[in-house]
Amino acid sequence: MPIALPAVSITASASVVSAATPVAQYSLRDETLTGDDLAAYNLYLTAGPAGLRVGVADVRRNKFVALDDYAIAPAASLAGQFRALAAQHDLVGQTGWNSVRLAVQNRFFTLLPAPLFRQGDEAAFLRLHHQVDADHETVRHYRHSTLETVSIFAAEKTLADWFQSTYPTGKLVHQTSALLEGVIHQSEQSGPRRLYLSVAHQELTIVAVRDKRVEFCNVFAFTSAEDLIYYTILVMQELQLNPDQDPVVVWGDLTHDSELFTILRKYIRHVRFGNRPFDLAYSYRLNDVFEYRYFELYALHLCE
Repeated sequence: MPIALPAVSITASASVVSAATPVAQYSLRDETLTGDDLAAYNLYLTAGPAGLRVGVADVRRNKFVALDDYAIAPAASLAGQFRALAAQHDLVGQTGWNSVRLAVQNRFFTLLPAPLFRQGDEAAFLRLHHQVDADHETVRHYRHSTLETVSIFAAEKTLADWFQSTYPTGKLVHQTSALLEGVIHQSEQSGPRRLYLSVAHQELTIVAVRDKRVEFCNVFAFTSAEDLIYYTILVMQELQLNPDQDPVVVWGDLTHDSELFTILRKYIRHVRFGNRPFDLAYSYRLNDVFEYRYFELYALHLCE
């Protein structure tokens, strides 16, 4: 069975509602995308401290045809930000999609072998690692059928309510679920243990996979480049990986010349940026952003 360490536990605080409209960083659209037949497309959303991200995939062509990235105010209510975005966005808030998936980004999750999961016990399982704020959080789960694993996670209650009311048949997942599906999709059958990093705003997700099975998954809070390399080397040591020999793949919100990637290169000999999920097509419009960014958004296409 997959082995997963519990997520880092911190106490949740009440969300601060912000009326500010999200600020667009990117808005990339293929000219074939129209709003005339939304049933031909899947809508993918991610929400977290890094902001709101929107992806659209053409179902028939298995191709991403849109990518939007919006910055939000610190500590803003994610539900409030989505409502503000939907009020002026041509796609978010619209109904009639073939499928809709939303991934929430936070450290409030745990992974459980599927045979141990019992419906209704989600809050009890998560309570071992995170004290749920019942007034502001809701606990959900997502079953990874191919991994024999269940992800249990907390999400902003008002965000979950907005999503359910807007997209009643939509799927709410944790961002690590999208990451895991993407990593497993790219990993090798009967391959050696590999380490994968996803770097977000002051959060580092580390995943270890061997033979297409998850051996480790955890999210660490960091505030400096030194924190990031400390957690990375610590996990490599625990898993008996050698920074001078074993390769590390990186996705996320950093650049080739950033302090974060510089320190990774200093201490890990074989570190490289990852690719977008394989076996999917991408509009040429999306070439305006690095391939190693938005991996979890793309990987939502691989979730059930």
